[in-house]
Amino acid sequence: MYVHVGVNVTKLGDSITFYEKVLGVKPVKVKTDYAKFLLDKPGLNFTLNVRDQVQGNQVNHFGFQVDSVDEVLRHKERLEKEGFFARKEMNTTCCYAVQDKFWVTDPDGNEWEFFYTKPNNVDQKQDSPSCCLTPE
Repeated sequence: MYVHVGVNVTKLGDSITFYEKVLGVKPVKVKTDYAKFLLDKPGLNFTLNVRDQVQGNQVNHFGFQVDSVDEVLRHKERLEKEGFFARKEMNTTCCYAVQDKFWVTDPDGNEWEFFYTKPNNVDQKQDSPSCCLTPE
């Protein structure tokens, strides 16, 4: 079983380059107005769909939950080596959990977080305005 996410993009080539680096794989299908990435872990069918215009982030945000803070830091280092700016938020309270995370932004403004949720639960939804929202 795969989760399917389709994202509208304006510049397919730029978006393919971004997502190849973020996902670590090449698309399995590319057409003039479409690209498809298929990942086994996590089980994800991820498509890019060309539109004339995309205004801002059409969803709240996307993310990858990983198994440890070390994995968060490995992905952050990997993507910074690819030339991306990664905004780090360590030991932050977000969505009723304490998390270590970082964010990157695709060419059309969609925010992606890589995060690890620490085992303790909290009663507080967030301690910063960017938590669980599209970061500014």
